[in-house]
Amino acid sequence: MNRREFIKTSVAILALSALGGCKREELAKAVKKGAMTYTEIPGIGAKISLLGYGLMRMPKVGNGPEIDKEKGFALIDEALKGGINYFDTAWFYHDGLSETFAGEALSRHPRDSYNLASKLPMRLLESGEQAEEIFNKQLEKCKVDYFDFYLLHNLNGPLWEKTLSNGAVDFAMTLKGKGKIKRLGFSFHGDNKDFPKILDYTKWDFVQIQANYYDWDTFSKEQYEEATKRGIPVVVMEPLRGGELAKLRPDAREVLETAKPGSTPAQWAFRYIAEKENILTVLSGMTQMEHLKENLTTFSPLEPLSEEEEKVLQTALKTYKESGIVPCTTCRYCTPCPAGVAIPDIFKIYNDYRRGARINQTRRAYEALGKDAQATACVECGACLKKCPQSIDIPKELKRIHKEIQG
Repeated sequence: MNRREFIKTSVAILALSALGGCKREELAKAVKKGAMTYTEIPGIGAKISLLGYGLMRMPKVGNGPEIDKEKGFALIDEALKGGINYFDTAWFYHDGLSETFAGEALSRHPRDSYNLASKLPMRLLESGEQAEEIFNKQLEKCKVDYFDFYLLHNLNGPLWEKTLSNGAVDFAMTLKGKGKIKRLGFSFHGDNKDFPKILDYTKWDFVQIQANYYDWDTFSKEQYEEATKRGIPVVVMEPLRGGELAKLRPDAREVLETAKPGSTPAQWAFRYIAEKENILTVLSGMTQMEHLKENLTTFSPLEPLSEEEEKVLQTALKTYKESGIVPCTTCRYCTPCPAGVAIPDIFKIYNDYRRGARINQTRRAYEALGKDAQATACVECGACLKKCPQSIDIPKELKRIHKEIQG
C-alpha cells in the first residue's frame, strides 16, 4: 500500500469509527485521530514527522533579527507536543541567531525527542579549515554533540564547482564517519540541468528542494523525480512559497472556499505536496501559534487531495498566476542590495496591492521606504540575479512595479 492509499484508508477508518463501524483495535492499527502522520523511509532509520518546523521565520522582537524567546519557546513546546520531531535551522537564518535559539529551545527537551538539521554555509566557505571552525561553532550554538541531518546549503551549478574545490563534501563525509553527522544531504536552489550531477556525486542520505503546486510543473516535479529514481528521500522547503500560497487573491481563494468551505489555502497547499510517496518531511516556517495549530490539524492525520480537488486547485492556480503577482518568497537572499534597494519589501507591497490593497495605501507604503530604497535606486548591477532562488528578473520587475504604483 502506498502512502496515499494508506492515508486515505486511515481517514476512512476514522470516519467509520465515528459512526461505530470500526473496532478500536482496527483503528489503533491504522492511525489515531489527531495523531501526527509520520514517514518511515528505508535508509533514514527513524520515524520522521511529515510536518517539519523551519526555524527561518520565528517571531521577532521589533523589526530586527532578534527572536522573541517567550513566543518562540511556546511554539517549539507546542510543536513537540503535537508530534513534530524535525526542526530545521541554518547559519544564516535570523542573521545568525536561529541556531542559538534552536539550541536554547530544544535543549529543554530530551535529545531523542527531536531531530535537528542545520547547514554548512557554502557561500562563505573557502577551505576545509573554515568548514571545521563553522561546524564546531554550530554544534556549540545548537547545544548538541551531533546533527541528525546536515546539509550543504543552497547549492547551484556555480556554487557546486566551488564546493568541489574546497573539499566540503569530503569534510562532511569524514564527520559522518565520526558520528557527528547522522545523515548528509544538500539543499538545492539552481537550474534543473545541474541537479543530476550533484545527486550522482556521492551517496546522499536525503536532499532538500523547493516544491509546491505553483512550482511543480515548472521545476519541482523534475527534481523530485530525479531524486526519487535514485532512492534519495526528499525534504520539502517553501511548500507555501514564503506564505504566498497561504494568501492568494480573493478570486483564487473563492475557488477553493466554494469547493471545500472552511478549508484554508494553506491546507490545500500542504495536502497537495505532502502526500507524495518519497517526501520525508515538509518544512513550514510557523511564526504564529494559530498557524502552527492549523498545520498540526492538517497533518494529524494528513488527508490527500482527491482527483476532483486537484482539478479545483489547478483552477485556483490559473486564476492566481494571471494576477501579475511577483513570485517572491521573501527569503531575503537578495539582500543587502549594493544600491540599498529594499527589494523584498517592494515586492511585498506590490503583491499586497495585487491581492486587493487600495492604490493609495500601496503608494503610501512604497513612499515610506524613502527614495534611496525605492525601485528607482536600482543601478542594475545584477548582484541580486545571482542570489535569487526563484530566478526573478529583479531589475525588470522593479521598473514595472515603480511605473505601475506611480502611474
